[in-house]
Amino acid sequence: MDLDGWHGPFASGEDEIQPAEFVPRPREDDTIEADELARGRDRLVVVDARQPPRWRGEPNPIDKRPGRIPGALNAPWNEPLPALPDGELVAYCGSGVTAAVVLHRAHLAGREGRLYPGSWSEWEQLDLPVERD
Repeated sequence: MDLDGWHGPFASGEDEIQPAEFVPRPREDDTIEADELARGRDRLVVVDARQPPRWRGEPNPIDKRPGRIPGALNAPWNEPLPALPDGELVAYCGSGVTAAVVLHRAHLAGREGRLYPGSWSEWEQLDLPVERD
């Protein structure tokens, strides 16, 4: 075990843990649903975190309907965050997982955004508009 990064004291024996009550809080301000996204595409900065070939709409074995949400910019999850226009940021990917990386990078840069958790897998199934290069 590598402990070089540990800077605290070591202790042995049982830890004393104080009981606490978990109080769930609904979070409604960090995600967006398909209907709101579809209605607000013209005012939102929509970012697709998928790799460029999928964003362009090239045929692939994953997407039933290749393409992207119309107007979506490409910000691949595994690349530095590009400059994005001002406005309310919404990120999506194929399934809602890698878009979280883009939102984390945006947060570190001082910008908040919302996740479209349904992502492309839901958008294509709902038969909503699709854009391709």
